[in-house]
Amino acid sequence: QVLLVESGGGLVQAGGSLRLSCAASGSIFRISINAMGWYRQAPGKQREFVAIVYTTGSTVYADSVKGRFTISRDNAKNTVYLQMNSLKPEDTAIYYCNTVPIPQTWGQGTQVTVSS
Repeated sequence: QVLLVESGGGLVQAGGSLRLSCAASGSIFRISINAMGWYRQAPGKQREFVAIVYTTGSTVYADSVKGRFTISRDNAKNTVYLQMNSLKPEDTAIYYCNTVPIPQTWGQGTQVTVSS
């Protein structure tokens, strides 16, 4: 069983920054052999894609966060990060990480709230 634990969220003013972490654990699970993605779900909306980092290190971003967010991975720590800069109120959501394309059980996520 894979456990994904997101952390690093909080309340920040518009224009501020946050760094989210996603620690993965499981007896044999290693992020090094998985593409990993960040997703978010705002109140009353469906979960949406934010960013993905492939095993090669290449990345893809949603248009709404391109140029502001950076996804990265530390295989040794089995952890994925999302550096979020120039935050906007519309970035307010619960953020989740998961494997791509076949997701594991979703974690609790971490709340990000951006005030205007």
